Amino acid sequence: MLEKEERALLQQAAEGDDQAFHEIIKAYHTTVERFARQIGVREEDLQDVTQEVFIKVYRFIDKYTHGKFSTWLYSVTINVAKDFFRKQKREKEKWKKTVAEKPVMHYEDDMHLSEDGERLHDALLNLDEKYKIPIVLFYFHDATIKEIADIMRMREATVKTRLKRGKERLKACLEKGGHLDARGAF
Repeated sequence: MLEKEERALLQQAAEGDDQAFHEIIKAYHTTVERFARQIGVREEDLQDVTQEVFIKVYRFIDKYTHGKFSTWLYSVTINVAKDFFRKQKREKEKWKKTVAEKPVMHYEDDMHLSEDGERLHDALLNLDEKYKIPIVLFYFHDATIKEIADIMRMREATVKTRLKRGKERLKACLEKGGHLDARGAF
């Protein structure tokens, strides 16, 4: 979507035009879902998280005033996912106290990734959030350093450091599992 068209849709949506808001959802639904999946939201929870993201966007669209809309949207997605993870953790603890846990099928089982893709995905999910989110945004969503800094509300130098350290940790994780050769390739 062109920036001019996006701005017009955002303005219309902020003024209460539901059709404009549906166009925004249509344009960004896949991006939100993909990003949420990449930062650890399970397949069975994606619909709920994505819906909550767009509910928040709808409620607060009049608060969005500057910068790239996608940057703001990534920030909203991160916040919704964090809230969801906290709620999930509370519910899991409550569940553990009352009933024995049953095995849960993870969304990775349905993604049909190659063996290397599965290893990389598993390694990414095991990274600390402070490294995982910048790596996913930079390498899978083509976000710039500046955009990541805006999304995560931190300095660009911090983003660069986290990308560097995250890649080092990712590489170490893959090497430890015997998944990289001496050159660092799969």
